[in-house]
Amino acid sequence: MSRIFGAVRQNGYVVRDIRAAMDHWVNVVGVGPWFFVEEVKTDYFRHRGATSDMRMSVALANSGDLQIELIQPLNDAPSLYKEFLDAGREGLQHLAYWTEDFQGLYDRALSLGYRAGHEGQIGGEQGRFAYFDTEGPHPGAVVEISDISGSKGRFFDHIRRAAQDWDGADPIRTVR
Repeated sequence: MSRIFGAVRQNGYVVRDIRAAMDHWVNVVGVGPWFFVEEVKTDYFRHRGATSDMRMSVALANSGDLQIELIQPLNDAPSLYKEFLDAGREGLQHLAYWTEDFQGLYDRALSLGYRAGHEGQIGGEQGRFAYFDTEGPHPGAVVEISDISGSKGRFFDHIRRAAQDWDGADPIRTVR
């Protein structure tokens, strides 16, 4: 439990081939079902304060209460994901904390000296997210905060419930 952010709710993996990664999680690890978005539509996305045309595919599944996120960048636009892959890495890139008071937690993090590496919004103001540039000497230690006060929170709960009694059927569910 983080005294600043609360409980880790998601492990985020940046991958070069999201379909191969989902296949691994389904067939080797036994985690699913995966909710797959071929191309995420962001309302805005900024990398180190500058607007970026970053595009990505995302897949989400749960293992108990922990959500697993797979992210594959689809272009070379600036992002922490691209920086991670450009450094020759693939795998666990961030730990995410969820909040219903995004602005309060965001402001608190900034007041403690955190810097936004990239941030954006999906599906309106209650879909904000920010990744703080906390990696430093600890690869994979980027901190994300994500607003779950709106539809994103309900979607995340749906994913968690789908995993509870998953019998292996329909392992990849495309979200449009």
